[in-house]
Amino acid sequence: MTAYELTQKQIQQEPKTWLVTGAAGFIGSNLVESLLRLNQKVIGLDNFALGYPRNLHQVQELVGPKCWAAYQFIEGDIRDLDTCRRAIKGVDYVLHHAAMGSVPGSVADPLLANACNVTGCLNVLIAAKDEKVRRFVYATSSAVYGDDAPMPIVEDKIGRPLSPYAANKLTNELYAYTFARCYGLQTVGLRYFNVFGPRQDPKGAYAAVIPRWIESMIKNQPFYIYGDGETTRDFCYVANVVQANILAATSSKTEALNEAYNVAISEKTSLNQLYQLLKRGLEPDYPHLQTVAPIYQDFRPGDVRHSQASIAKIKNLLGFEPTHTLANGLSAALGWYKKNLV
Repeated sequence: MTAYELTQKQIQQEPKTWLVTGAAGFIGSNLVESLLRLNQKVIGLDNFALGYPRNLHQVQELVGPKCWAAYQFIEGDIRDLDTCRRAIKGVDYVLHHAAMGSVPGSVADPLLANACNVTGCLNVLIAAKDEKVRRFVYATSSAVYGDDAPMPIVEDKIGRPLSPYAANKLTNELYAYTFARCYGLQTVGLRYFNVFGPRQDPKGAYAAVIPRWIESMIKNQPFYIYGDGETTRDFCYVANVVQANILAATSSKTEALNEAYNVAISEKTSLNQLYQLLKRGLEPDYPHLQTVAPIYQDFRPGDVRHSQASIAKIKNLLGFEPTHTLANGLSAALGWYKKNLV
């Protein structure tokens, strides 16, 4: 039995209360779904700036009325401290995912990015500290590594941030560490590498290349590769992210706390390779893709050139083992994409 399988069994036997901020978003709604399936009580907080009611409606349909009865939703903004306090009342574990998750958006509006990503995170940290929650798990990003990290990227080699978004996430890590030192709040940061899966918005900015391309390819619309297509990413299926969150929240290892971890599969895939994978997966149902090709444009400001994570640390300290590679993650998600993006 894997560490994750054992953890799922244990929390089902002793249900707790979880707060998921950004609950109506892509990753947040997947966390809500998985926790409800594990018979947990879940409180969701979202202001619908980037999340959608339809994501929660899909979760409701998938988990059924019995599990859904354990869910409470609060519509509100993490930039308001009182809202954070109200949402976190009686919570055991916090999974903080509300954010302005966009490199280009942060470049265009750094003040808004800071308000959402830094002030918002600080508010949730303060509320978690005052409520004395068991654990504060928060989403950070591979963007904190900048463009100088050797491959595969290890957690203790931080480069210079290339965007306000990256600076925001690095600031969150510093705040979390400080709250652990000053107040004894147990924190774990999860540095996500290009997550994909069901309920990811093709119109959104967060690592949305996969649903955006799929939508365009299905509809026979132009789609774009920024640069020469040899830019690489470590694409991670959302089920792996759910696993990392649950392990991070419940680990009993003292040495695993107040750390930041890469969450990825440790595979480097170029955008050109990704395009070929998607084409092969979609072509049987959409024959027009035999003659379709991407349009190449200039590199985007703030984007890193290459990205591949080492996951040795999260394996050793949290027992993380990816259940999905890029290929079988795409196989698992393509049905949802075809149904929902057409």
